[in-house]
Amino acid sequence: MAERSAELEPISQPGRVADSDEGIGLDELGLAARNHGMPLEAMRYDVTPLGLHYLLTHYDIPETSADDWTLTIAGLVDHPLELSIAEVQSLPRVTTAVTLECAGNGRARMLPRPVSQPWLHEAVGTMEWTGTPLRPLLERAGVDARTVDVVFTGADHGVDRGIEQDYARSLPLTEALLDDVLLVYGANSAPLLPQHGYPLRLVVPGWYGMAHVKWLRTIELIDHDFDGFQQSAYRIRESADDPGRPITRIEPRALVIPPGWPDFMSRSRFLRPGQLMLEGRAWSGWGAITAVEVTVDAGLTWDEAELAPATHGWAWRRWKLPWHAAEGRYSISARAADDTGRGQSGRQPWNRGGFANPTTQEVDVLVTSQAASR
Repeated sequence: MAERSAELEPISQPGRVADSDEGIGLDELGLAARNHGMPLEAMRYDVTPLGLHYLLTHYDIPETSADDWTLTIAGLVDHPLELSIAEVQSLPRVTTAVTLECAGNGRARMLPRPVSQPWLHEAVGTMEWTGTPLRPLLERAGVDARTVDVVFTGADHGVDRGIEQDYARSLPLTEALLDDVLLVYGANSAPLLPQHGYPLRLVVPGWYGMAHVKWLRTIELIDHDFDGFQQSAYRIRESADDPGRPITRIEPRALVIPPGWPDFMSRSRFLRPGQLMLEGRAWSGWGAITAVEVTVDAGLTWDEAELAPATHGWAWRRWKLPWHAAEGRYSISARAADDTGRGQSGRQPWNRGGFANPTTQEVDVLVTSQAASR
């Protein structure tokens, strides 16, 4: 397997919980400098431009080339396969819009704060991914009836909590065989960018970002539940000794496109009085978005927004609500619900990793007819 049996001495301590008076440290700032969120004003685009999509890279971006890249499908199969990128690209092609969200989105606002990549609300984006369905390749390899999990391993290599490893995640066989799971080599009508997994990655619509393995090298079918490091790390735990439950699909969430113009440091917003349109996006990995409600008074009252027609089952959905903004201070939030009955709550569902956090966004707005001085 990709993980080494020997442990190295941990240098940092991701996964711990910050003390109540502990500020964000240099390690976290270093992660925030390497990775980046999507500017929330970019939600105006149905498809996020390549350079604006959120990015999380666990280790280094590996040096890769499509010329000598191979994908291996092995383990509990009748006919192991080894495919070049050209062979993958020769297979039936699919392009679909999929919203990806990091499982840790919103982590930095949790109290007490889990120490890791300090996301606010911006770890999300929607791109049009181009690739080929995984299922026909698994069927071509011949899936053994004993198969339980399908393990996907990327070329990104590093150390996490003392464990040397290649990044590896698994899906239950039933999920891996769904028709919309893709082996992807393009995004937004262009080849994958290096930071997004060039030359080949996995896209699992509806699942949080940790499942979408980048720089995909091997697919292995096994007869047991995969317990690799990244599989064990992404679990909802309330305490250090809690075995937790696995993180899978994206919880319903709605975000507001911040109106007006911002203060440089605080990102608080300023508006002139008058009639305007509040807008945003909503998505869920469990089902179709059926409702979005918006408040401008910090949750005292909620109004139902108008939903735009759904463009694709796995892409976010635009919403809008007219608002007459009188002078004063406001706190704007939105919350979403889907057709499975799941809904977004303003409550903070705390866990040690800061995962699957559907806490509502709060946009502070000052409506004023006064011009700000330089």
